[in-house]
Amino acid sequence: MTWPYVTAGIPDDAFERLPGIPMSKRESRVLILSQLCLQKNSVVWDIGAGTGTIAVESALLCSEGQVIAIERDEDVVGLIERNAERFQIKNMSIVAGHAPDCLSDISPRPDRICLEGGRPVDVVLRAAWSYLKNGGRIVTATDSLEAFYSLMQTLSALQARKVEVIQSAVNRLETRGMQRVLVALDPIFILSGEKP
Repeated sequence: MTWPYVTAGIPDDAFERLPGIPMSKRESRVLILSQLCLQKNSVVWDIGAGTGTIAVESALLCSEGQVIAIERDEDVVGLIERNAERFQIKNMSIVAGHAPDCLSDISPRPDRICLEGGRPVDVVLRAAWSYLKNGGRIVTATDSLEAFYSLMQTLSALQARKVEVIQSAVNRLETRGMQRVLVALDPIFILSGEKP
């Protein structure tokens, strides 16, 4: 399968999935990708890559760059590989490892980081921040109020610049029986900031 467009927003059903493995929904993914402010030659680390949706779309948008998907679960690493193959991605590699422990072994250093997983989240954020190039951007997403507060405090302690928060409230039109209804997706917080 190919995605013939130069925009984000691949439909969710175009990706292979595994039961119980979270996936960034299309609408949330578009917001996350917009906050990353990607360039053609960006080096992107996707920490807690899950199904690989952010990594795949980043690789398509950064045609001259490099994307590194970081995932701790070996079965999920295989899923990311299959999704990369599905979209004929050539500029993405996958690291099987636990963040933050595996981050020191990864190169090149990123100028963009998407943080979608890792516990405790503030520890992973601090470690990821230490590898982010000056002037780089980090984007995190969470549906938890506790994680949101922790991420905000950590970004403040790190003296991140241009901190932004988006709280998404998205509804999708779905057909249920004979009727079409708007169905709400779970809201998430998307936080972003730049390293001085």
